[in-house]
Amino acid sequence: MGNQSTAGYLSTHAFFSGLNDDILKFLCDCSSEFAIKKGQILFRQGENADKFYVIRSGLISIQMPAIMGPSLEIQTLGKDQVLGWSWLILPYKWNFQAMPEEDSELLMFDGTAILERCEQEPRFGYELLKKFAGLMSKRLDVARQKMMDEWNPPGFA
Repeated sequence: MGNQSTAGYLSTHAFFSGLNDDILKFLCDCSSEFAIKKGQILFRQGENADKFYVIRSGLISIQMPAIMGPSLEIQTLGKDQVLGWSWLILPYKWNFQAMPEEDSELLMFDGTAILERCEQEPRFGYELLKKFAGLMSKRLDVARQKMMDEWNPPGFA
């Protein structure tokens, strides 16, 4: 996908709707294509977070690692969904783990470069923060509900 087709894709993507052309162009300049195979780890909880992704094809499992035993699958994300917000919030560490359930193609965004511009241009940062705050709220609600469903011991409210 070239820069022109990335720009066209982002301009029609629901998550990026309402962002002005300057912001979209900058995001395109900070993006690259990324492919990952089924079963590889995209990122691990606690690692440095300096990217976010848009899933172009495939499925990515968002997981909460367990102290013992298998990870708890929180949610599976697919085509056109945005993945990752930890690059935007201190301490810039991943809160979950992500692993493809099938070979996947992603757009990968340089969170460090984007965060630098957010710091330099508060209006730019505020526009992105509004988008990612909604994403964080939805993802954390799904995670909370999944953990309550799976790890609800007797007497736990």
